[in-house]
Amino acid sequence: MRTARLFVLVAFTWAVLFIRPALALDALPSWNDGAAKQAIIAFVARVTAQDGPEFVKPEDRIAVFDNDGTLWTEWPAYSQLFFALDRVKALAPKHPEWRKEQPFKAALENDFKTLAAGGEKTALRLVTATHAGNTPQEFQATVAQWLATAIHPYFKRRYDDLVYQPMLELLSYLRANGFKTYIVSGGGAEFIRTFAERVYGVPPEMVIGSTIVTKFVVKDGEPMLLREPKINFIDDKAGKPVGINEYLGRRPIAAFGNSDGDFEMLQWTTACKGARFGLIVHHDDAEREAAYDRKSSVGRLDRGLNEAQARGWMVVSMKNDWKTIFSKPGP
Repeated sequence: MRTARLFVLVAFTWAVLFIRPALALDALPSWNDGAAKQAIIAFVARVTAQDGPEFVKPEDRIAVFDNDGTLWTEWPAYSQLFFALDRVKALAPKHPEWRKEQPFKAALENDFKTLAAGGEKTALRLVTATHAGNTPQEFQATVAQWLATAIHPYFKRRYDDLVYQPMLELLSYLRANGFKTYIVSGGGAEFIRTFAERVYGVPPEMVIGSTIVTKFVVKDGEPMLLREPKINFIDDKAGKPVGINEYLGRRPIAAFGNSDGDFEMLQWTTACKGARFGLIVHHDDAEREAAYDRKSSVGRLDRGLNEAQARGWMVVSMKNDWKTIFSKPGP
């Protein structure tokens, strides 16, 4: 009996020392073994060790993720912008004035140079004109139909096939360790809620994004919500920590982004005492996806690169830290 107990004790010790760390390393199989992967695993170990000095209660294990460029591709333009351009073409028969009115004229003629020159103002005008006049349910049905059929003009694949496999693994790994994972995006909340649960495992109530004005109305005796062509809230840059606080009432302990639009979210998340984690996805893989940062018109990453090291944020190289990019193989 004594020999049996000794054998069990030795086997348990061996499992703790060797098997459990091996399983932890395999939790992120699409990540190359290196500083980034080890930093993630070490952080999770610290905040989940009940007897450790940096233990964080499950209710406070909140991780926030940007969407465009962090969870799926944003190159060479945001997916929601491509959706808006397709909506302009679909709605054009009802708006003959668009053939002479900018930026709709440029959208109909695929004049991307004019569209790019208009910047954020042009994008917002296209969004408000094409996303309103419907209920949230009607809008999400339109988005779902588009996602099922639309092909990305650059990668020649469905948009929801252009999700980053390493980040899907990271979402799952955090949730397996008691984290609540939220999406905090400058993109439209209703747009992302259409696919977030199916693609990311993030339910719609855990999506924080930009919104347009939505009003309660009664139409033909039926109560409903109606989306209007007016911007309500832009969840980008300094708006991200504001949105997180407004929706959650808690401060995250981990934040993941890819551009200077995520800077304030990372800054606010990691400024507190205790275990905190900030990570920036650096698009530096021109062969498998795209290479852009400081001078890009989309997903610009300049200040974040300059200050990441001093602030203790991990910069992940898509080229060197990821074994694969997309969640599904290309054509």
